[in-house]
Amino acid sequence: MAYKELPIPENFNEEKVPEVWRIEYQELSKRAERWAKEHSLKAAAEDKKTICLLLVDCQNTFCTPGFELFVAGRSGNAAVEDSKRICKFIYRNLGIISNLIVSMDTHKIMQIFHPFFLVDSNGNHPDPMTIVSSEDVENGRWMVNPDVAKNIPDRDYDSLQKFLYHYCRELEESGKLQLMIWPYHSMLGGIGHALVSAIEEALFFYSIARKKQPKIEIKGENQLTENYSVFRPEVTEDEKHQQIASENKAFFDNLLSHDRIIIAGQAKSHCVSWTVQDLLTEIERRDRGLARKIYLMEDCSSAVVIPDSVDFTEKADETFQRFSDAGMNLVKSSDPVASWPGMDFLN
Repeated sequence: MAYKELPIPENFNEEKVPEVWRIEYQELSKRAERWAKEHSLKAAAEDKKTICLLLVDCQNTFCTPGFELFVAGRSGNAAVEDSKRICKFIYRNLGIISNLIVSMDTHKIMQIFHPFFLVDSNGNHPDPMTIVSSEDVENGRWMVNPDVAKNIPDRDYDSLQKFLYHYCRELEESGKLQLMIWPYHSMLGGIGHALVSAIEEALFFYSIARKKQPKIEIKGENQLTENYSVFRPEVTEDEKHQQIASENKAFFDNLLSHDRIIIAGQAKSHCVSWTVQDLLTEIERRDRGLARKIYLMEDCSSAVVIPDSVDFTEKADETFQRFSDAGMNLVKSSDPVASWPGMDFLN
């Protein structure tokens, strides 16, 4: 019998997606168990073909209006609409999602991309969205905040200052984005760090209905480097070529062990693109044919757009087209999964 999408359960309220609320876990667990029984859902461990859904940074910081780095896109409400589609996709496809993995951008105050880390000659911190170049560091435009040095193990002020210059040079020479001072965001322990309530509710419902624990991948805690990608930080060595961070090789292995991998989340122009690029690089090391089992849900990710400043939409679209040219599949969540290329086993 061909696979059929499931109806959306009554607990999902589309109007509440932009809101933050406490989930009634106990009641929801009972609903999910009844739902699984009603629709004859088996445990995910019994799936003969494994389909993994990877959600990148679906947190309040990026996805909920009013939070620090809300991805408004060109519509002004893009991340909210993406979250609605993600929730619906999970509920409709509970029966075929074998594994659900979510990454969570995770930060603290004293990190190299937050204002407190740097000061000018007058002791002023850079404003959010300031770009810091190696030339700025060399000329003394921006320096390490002396108070930061007291909070980083095995580092003194002089070594941190040298590292700051090295870090900016490393980004520039590798062709990556220059050091950007971001607003404090995804702060560990804060509401912004939490998953969007509606998405967390969908994950919990999935876990009970399919008897599968979703996996959470934490990224971004290292004080000395940015970490857009789920798989690896921007810089891995200091000025003495000593390792300060490393790629998540175990996660590469785990993800690529699935028969099919679906990716969505925020932002399309930044953390999603960096994540997919790192995945593609790893695939090309192993077997380029693996790219065919990657599916990018274009209607569940949006680019960063700051009115009258920057619009990354076209660049993000071009990047996704490059992924497609490499063999990955660009799909829409609203289309039946069974109609996607390479999903014939569902029919």
